[in-house]
Amino acid sequence: MMLVIVGDVALRNIAVPGLPRGLAWSNEVSELMLYLLTMCLAPWMLRRGQHIRVDVLLQALPRRTAWMLEWVGDVLGLACCLVMTWYGARAALASHAAGAVNIKTLVTPEWWSLAPLPIAFALLSVEMLFRMARLHAGPRAPRHDAVSTG
Repeated sequence: MMLVIVGDVALRNIAVPGLPRGLAWSNEVSELMLYLLTMCLAPWMLRRGQHIRVDVLLQALPRRTAWMLEWVGDVLGLACCLVMTWYGARAALASHAAGAVNIKTLVTPEWWSLAPLPIAFALLSVEMLFRMARLHAGPRAPRHDAVSTG
């Protein structure tokens, strides 16, 4: 992605005989790559506890109360991931069945950009189940992975 952006900027600013003035498709490809990277990395980041987490309140509450709130967060997270998996799969399948295409600089089947969504959220759902298992097996206290306070 970085090379595409650098190449586009360089070609727009430096005239090279025989080459175009910029890469017309670079913005579109960069957008799709950013989305794809996000979808691919989200389950891994959640697994490592490196996702965004606001835990100041959890660290200030009594341990058992914070532990119960961890459960609430995990159950809600699992529910959201399952809903996104379901609707993402429906959207991708409907797009494929309809033969829908994205027409911008590049013309691509729409389902290509929709397909990573249900896959990523299915993996996030599995990771949420693993998180719940670790929470159940661990001490009755808030998690200490990825905390912002000591």
